[in-house]
Amino acid sequence: MRPLEGIKVVSIEQAVAAPFCTARLADAGAEVIKIERPEGDFARGYDTAAKGQSSYFVWLNRGKTSQTVNLASAEGKAVLAELLAGADVLVQNLKRGALDRLGFGPDRLAQDFAHLICCSITGYGDGGPMADRKAYDLLVQAESGLCSITGGPSEPARVGISIVDIATGATAHSAILEALLRRAVTGQGAHISISMFDVMAEWLTVPLLNHEAGSSPKRIGLAHTSIAPYGVFTAKDGAQILLSVQSDREWKNLSAVFLQAPELATDPRFARNVNRVQNRVETDAIVGAAFAQMTGPEAVAALSRADVALAQLNDMDGLSNHPHLRRITVETESGPVSLPAPAPVWGDDPHSYGPVPALKPLEA
Repeated sequence: MRPLEGIKVVSIEQAVAAPFCTARLADAGAEVIKIERPEGDFARGYDTAAKGQSSYFVWLNRGKTSQTVNLASAEGKAVLAELLAGADVLVQNLKRGALDRLGFGPDRLAQDFAHLICCSITGYGDGGPMADRKAYDLLVQAESGLCSITGGPSEPARVGISIVDIATGATAHSAILEALLRRAVTGQGAHISISMFDVMAEWLTVPLLNHEAGSSPKRIGLAHTSIAPYGVFTAKDGAQILLSVQSDREWKNLSAVFLQAPELATDPRFARNVNRVQNRVETDAIVGAAFAQMTGPEAVAALSRADVALAQLNDMDGLSNHPHLRRITVETESGPVSLPAPAPVWGDDPHSYGPVPALKPLEA
């Protein structure tokens, strides 16, 4: 038995944040009914990478059933009310106030569906000066300040995945699980409001506190603002390897084994991390010179002997062929699609994953 078997979820969702949340609920055994507008979730048209279908949609909608409903019609509202009467959870990421205008505001939900856990996802929450502003992933990356600390010294950049949407969906998922646990004890439903901006602002706590303490973080590409050496170095065969020295003990190991210069462990310019950060240019030059004397495999072997953390600087081809990449296969209307596997591994209960629903037109 999967953890959420017997739980029914109705989700009025599109794009990424809410579907990410409900995909996890479906993976755990919940029955997820995805309410789509007559033309379908617009994420169905994002690309054609998954056998002619959207990679986003295939990734985030496995294991759900899709029901096309025109919520603007009286018939559509009646369908939604009937679904909610038998549901445990409602997830929605409509524009702020849209559910209220459809006649399903907090007061009605609390009165008619007291057991229901309602999770609403918006860009900027239910109040405040920007509550009615449209919000998408990159817009919130910019508004929250995330872009200002992402990229190289010359210009800001976006994180290369929909990090705000994914973080928001994960936050919604955990909040819903908490509400289900509380309801199991009290019988009480919940109304949860999650703002994309709030999620990202909370994730930015460390750079914000550093800024407010007078040390605003700067963009330094594939390096770390407060740790050295921590970055990409190039071996003599062109291999790019990222290493991370997290402690002064690891610096001692790196100096003795990899750099063949044990005296650097006690040199006052490099002995402590704060010194290495202050002398980052010289620190990186010493490490870079050692890399230049080795091939990539030789450098990896030497760093492993020194017990220093490292990574290959891979691209998507590297991930596609990575020996640690676990995959699942989901069925779609165009055939099976192979995806990276969700991270949790249940040793005693291997999960299965349901098919991706096709868009069904409204019945006449």
